[in-house]
Amino acid sequence: MSDLLDDPIPGQNTPEYTVSEISGEVKRTLEGTFGRIRVRGEVGRVFKARSGHLYYDIKDDRNVLACTTWKGQIAGLSVVPEEGLEVVVTGRLTAFGAQSKYNLNVDEVAVAGQGALMALLEKRKKQLESEGLFAPERKQPLPFLPQIIGVVTSPSGAVIRDILHRLRDRFPRKVLIWPVAVQGANCAAEAANAIQGFNRLTPGGALPRPDLIIVARGGGSIEDLWGFNEEIVARATAESEIPLISAVGHETDTTLIDYVSDRRAPTPTAAAELAVPVRMELLAWTGEQGARLSRAATDAVQRRAQRLRDLSRALPRPETLLDGPRQRLDLIADRLAPALQRGVQNRRLQVVELSGHLRPSTLRNLVAARRDTLHNLSSRLSIRPIQRDIQQQRDRVNQLAQRMTAAQTLRLDRLRQQLDVTDRLRETLSYKATLQRGYAVVHAESGVVTTKAQASKHAALTIEFADGELKTALLSGTTSTAKKPSKPPAPDQGSLF
Repeated sequence: MSDLLDDPIPGQNTPEYTVSEISGEVKRTLEGTFGRIRVRGEVGRVFKARSGHLYYDIKDDRNVLACTTWKGQIAGLSVVPEEGLEVVVTGRLTAFGAQSKYNLNVDEVAVAGQGALMALLEKRKKQLESEGLFAPERKQPLPFLPQIIGVVTSPSGAVIRDILHRLRDRFPRKVLIWPVAVQGANCAAEAANAIQGFNRLTPGGALPRPDLIIVARGGGSIEDLWGFNEEIVARATAESEIPLISAVGHETDTTLIDYVSDRRAPTPTAAAELAVPVRMELLAWTGEQGARLSRAATDAVQRRAQRLRDLSRALPRPETLLDGPRQRLDLIADRLAPALQRGVQNRRLQVVELSGHLRPSTLRNLVAARRDTLHNLSSRLSIRPIQRDIQQQRDRVNQLAQRMTAAQTLRLDRLRQQLDVTDRLRETLSYKATLQRGYAVVHAESGVVTTKAQASKHAALTIEFADGELKTALLSGTTSTAKKPSKPPAPDQGSLF
């Protein structure tokens, strides 16, 4: 009985839970108690998994809160968390029982104050500058007169109207508009896609590729312009093969795209002015340059003509060019005969002196010595090497003869072709061809007659036609046909009628 009345063991009646049950209860308690909350803190460690999910920490000076943004939620974030950035995150608090941890599922991130935005902007600016994206040498020159201009902006704002109006006033051009959101969460992604899309167009295609891109937006706060401070927009601008003008905000507004772009315009209207010249000013300048070119060419021709006249005065007269050589020829001709006579006399004296040293016995001894030498050498000679050398030389001579014959034949063929061409040219240029067209040459005893006055002085004339000659007597009025002259006059000596 005492056992039945004793108190039970402490905690013996407490219900038991499984691990999964207690984890689920904790999760339901957290989600039911807090629901959707906003938390302010500094972004700590940031990690993006291969699956695309984003894991990071929000911390203050004492505690750390683990945060998770799933892959499908990242595109909706207006600001991507970066380490050291002070933000306000919004989401639902939940627990992960597999590791006995709780975290915040974040679907919205906002920067906590303008100072944090400026710090983040300065950090990105230093990073991109260290990579060389701001270097002046990588910036492309703008085309002088682009045929097609691509504009990345909102199609419903006043910016596009200002750009089109300014282009129409200065120099009308074709404009392709790529509509994008110019603020908000989708601004950065759409602007980057627009720049990349223009670069992917095919030059001369159905939708032609623009020669220049203008990224434009009106003024606003730093939060409104923040989409153009995103890294994806800056990198898309740096990778653009098409020259790009940034016209984001007013003159005092500065974004990252302004540093990376090839040219920065203070306003969208100024971007249109940078894109094209003024048509009327260009026409006036072209006309002025054409007039200057004409004047310069005329002055140059006149100066060279005057220079030619000045130089011609310094040249000697043609008839005086041969006076000096002619005089030297006369002097040398006068000295030639005496010099020949002296040369003959000197040679005669040398012969007489040399003949005095010749004696018959000396010649006989010299001939005998040469005969003995020749006899000794002839006994040592073998005729076979000589015959072999003679045969080799004969073969070489035959080869050379064949080559010479072939070369001579080829040269004769070429000369014959040139002669045929020259003969055809002579026939073409001959006055005979002119006679074939109905003209005639008039001859008299004294030569070719070229005027009526000359013809009236002769009693008989010979008229040469293409098919023969005709003799005429002016006094008697009789005509007769005669043979062609043995040597017809040259074309430039005849008179053609």
